[in-house]
Amino acid sequence: MSIRKIRILGDPVLRVPAGEVEVFDDDLVQLAEDMLETMYRSQGVGLAAPQIGISTRVLVIDVGESDEDDVGPIALVNPQVVEFSRTTDRVAEGCLSIPGMEEVVERPDAVTVTGFTPEGEPVTYELSGLISRVMQHEIDHLDGVLFIDRLSPLKRRILLKKWRKSQAEEVDS
Repeated sequence: MSIRKIRILGDPVLRVPAGEVEVFDDDLVQLAEDMLETMYRSQGVGLAAPQIGISTRVLVIDVGESDEDDVGPIALVNPQVVEFSRTTDRVAEGCLSIPGMEEVVERPDAVTVTGFTPEGEPVTYELSGLISRVMQHEIDHLDGVLFIDRLSPLKRRILLKKWRKSQAEEVDS
């Protein structure tokens, strides 16, 4: 396993819809393992392949003890949301590709998602709470959508201004 470099806001790969996985092989299994290791090292709870520069529909999630649905680490290939709850929740989200930034995002409370394991086995997850939110966030990445795209124009401008300032300070130090 190896740690991969996480791409940050401004990298074009984050804005391109990822392609479907067609081949389930040892390389795909290795990719999922690398993604989990990278996510853990970065202290994240989810990571999508575009965030490490690979435009393919693979994501990993592990919300640890917060996992109300007790599904443990998930590596999911070609995920599709097949059902959303009608109820929503507003919770602060962050992103490994926009480090240090958080803002409240409204999302459905629960989702049902289908996809495949890296070995090619079909799976379905019925998720609620934090893990549902993380799943939706990571699937957004696979569609070239960032959490900042779900903010009002004003909140997005404020967050982006704060982001640019933090990046300039990082360069100066």
